[in-house]
Amino acid sequence: MSFGKNLQTLRRKNQLSQEGLAEMLGVSRQAVSKWELGEGYPEVEKLLILSKKLNVSLDSLLGAENTPFVSENSKPSDMIRIISPNEGVIISTSKVTRSQQFKGGKNSPKYALYAQNTFLAWYRNLDDVTREITEIQNALDAGAASYTLQYSVKCRQNLLRTIED
Repeated sequence: MSFGKNLQTLRRKNQLSQEGLAEMLGVSRQAVSKWELGEGYPEVEKLLILSKKLNVSLDSLLGAENTPFVSENSKPSDMIRIISPNEGVIISTSKVTRSQQFKGGKNSPKYALYAQNTFLAWYRNLDDVTREITEIQNALDAGAASYTLQYSVKCRQNLLRTIED
């Protein structure tokens, strides 16, 4: 399910109108409508608020919106342990995905990396997340047992905003 459809489903499940959700987030009803139609995406700060207000993990909210970046010849049996030092996550997987670009302030991360719908890390820009995915794929192709994320940024939440440390 796309982010937009997922948002619409969660909004309805929580008995909220687009207007009610917009008020909660401090945005226009038109912004919520665009998100649900897949014509735009909320800022990172709004995503965090959404996950809390709709009582759903950020992984679940964004999980289906990720764009896969794995080689076509990757086999499900080829696994690698990925260690995310900034987020304290360790997961074994055969593929990773990245999010679409998030809007946000100057110091907000622009991309997220996932494995099996589990959030792994934040990234400053498309080059960094793409480089990380390439390194993971190279390690997987080489038969490495594990890979530690190298290009992610350490973030902290400050007044409902996610910013780089």
